[in-house]
Amino acid sequence: MANDTVTRVFGGSPLAVAFRLILLSILVGVILSAIGLDPFNIWRSIERLVLAVWDMGFDAVRWLWGYFLLGAVIVIPIWLIVRLVNAPRGR
Repeated sequence: MANDTVTRVFGGSPLAVAFRLILLSILVGVILSAIGLDPFNIWRSIERLVLAVWDMGFDAVRWLWGYFLLGAVIVIPIWLIVRLVNAPRGR
């Protein structure tokens, strides 16, 4: 019963939904980056905190994280709104 509720809330298996949201966020991030938007303006203070980690050779992680953040800003709210709008109504 609890698993059915979780599946209904997320619209599928939570792991599969999380994986799809991550991939979609990266895709949208690439598109938004192509038109000149930069997620690091929003997260400037966080970037300063972890700058030492990035300087140690995590350029690929930084590149992917930037696209993920940029896409997630659009994808996650839209996904949440769609889930709420399409939620089954009480009888």
